[in-house]
Amino acid sequence: MKTMLARTLLLFALSSTVAASAQKTSVDYDHSTNFSSYHTYSWGQVKTVDSIWADRIKNSVDQQLQAKGWTKVADGGDVAVAALGQARNQQEEQTFYSGGGWGWGPGVATTSTYNTRQGTLVIAMFDTKTKKLIWRGVSDGDLSGKPEKNIDKLNKSIAKFFKVFPPSK
Repeated sequence: MKTMLARTLLLFALSSTVAASAQKTSVDYDHSTNFSSYHTYSWGQVKTVDSIWADRIKNSVDQQLQAKGWTKVADGGDVAVAALGQARNQQEEQTFYSGGGWGWGPGVATTSTYNTRQGTLVIAMFDTKTKKLIWRGVSDGDLSGKPEKNIDKLNKSIAKFFKVFPPSK
């Protein structure tokens, strides 16, 4: 009985860890905007930890928008694209119960604290004539210590943003 309980709790702990590290991506847009009237875009401000990540974000967004038939222009596009990429440390606690419990004797609880690196990416589009926000994609998730994995996560997030783009009314 104790072995089965321990296996169940371990399985629950592992599934909680996987769910906690999942990447969350969302998109929102101004539903009154007619996206078919936009054909060109220019880059506005891109804020990241360093210029390497700014270039990676721009390149990934450029690929997605150009695949949708939009053209990048140096200045004066129909839409201005801006981006914010940030990273932060976050502490997470995980408690594992072993032993009795549920009235079957004493149990032992062990709590471990983990530091994880979390990243947030925001891509925003503004109508250059009205200066109004028309579209925004946001992604949050765990970051890896390996840049290659983070580049892959970046590209997957941006691909999810533009999966159903441009939005239709």
